[in-house]
Amino acid sequence: MTGEPPQAGQAVPPRIDTTVPHAARMWNYWLGGKDHYEVDRAAGDQFRRAFPDIVHIARLSRHLIARIVRHMVHEAGVRQFLDVGTGLPTVDNTHEVAQRADPTCRVVYVDNDPLVLAHARALLVGTREGATDYVDADLRDPEEIIAAAAKTLDLTRPVALMLMGIVGYVTDEEGAHSIVARLMDALPSGSYLAMWDGVNVVTGEALEKAQEEHNQGPGVPYNLRTREEFTAFFDGLELVEPGIVSLPLWRPDPDPLADLTEVDALCGVARKP
Repeated sequence: MTGEPPQAGQAVPPRIDTTVPHAARMWNYWLGGKDHYEVDRAAGDQFRRAFPDIVHIARLSRHLIARIVRHMVHEAGVRQFLDVGTGLPTVDNTHEVAQRADPTCRVVYVDNDPLVLAHARALLVGTREGATDYVDADLRDPEEIIAAAAKTLDLTRPVALMLMGIVGYVTDEEGAHSIVARLMDALPSGSYLAMWDGVNVVTGEALEKAQEEHNQGPGVPYNLRTREEFTAFFDGLELVEPGIVSLPLWRPDPDPLADLTEVDALCGVARKP
C-alpha cells in the first residue's frame, strides 16, 4: 500500500471502511499527514471547530513520544518497547527514536486496524542490529498481546509499555484499568509504563460538548477521564519525575521558545518495582 489513500476507481484494501471516520486517520489528518479519507477530514474538521486545541495536542503528543523514548534508552537503560495502539506512521516513530539512540533496541508495535498494519509493515523498517515487529491485536486482549510480543521481546528483561492516547478508547465498563494492570503484570521488574490520554482539566464545557457530539457519531467513542482516574493507571508503580503532568510539561526540551501552556491531555511515566 502506498502512503496515499486509494484514488477514484482503485480498490480499497479489505476491512477498511471508508464510510465511517476512523481515529487513526483523523489523527493523521490533524498531524498534517496524507493517510485519510474525506469522511475523516469532515469529522476532524467538525471536532476541530468545536475544540481547536486538538491539533496542538496531536503535535505535542509526537514530541512527547520522542522525549519519553530517549529517556528510556539514555536514562532508564531500557532497550525494549511494546507500543500498543501504534496509529499511522509519521515522523519519529518509537523504533526510529529508540534505534537512533541504540541500534540494538527491539520494538513491537500493536494495532488492530488493517490500514495501520499495512502502512507499518511497509514503512517502519528497523535496524539490522535490533528488531521491529508488528502484531495484529486489540488492547482489550492483553494476554494475546503479550504472547505475540514474546516472540520478539525478551520478557525476562525490562520493557517499556507505551500507551499513547489509546486507553481513552476503552471504557471503564470494559475494564480499562484492569487491562493496563494485566499488561504490566506480564512484564518484569524494572519495566516502565509510559502513557498519555485526554482529560478535561483546562477547557471545560466546550471540550465536553465536542466530545459528546463526536461520540454520538459513527466513529469509535473516546472517554475523557479525570485527573484522578488517569493517575489510577499508575497504582503500584514508581512515578518518574515530574509525575503526572500536562503533555508539554513532561521533561520539556531546553527550548526558550517552547509553549509550556497546559492542555487537556495528561501523561506519566512510571517504573515497575
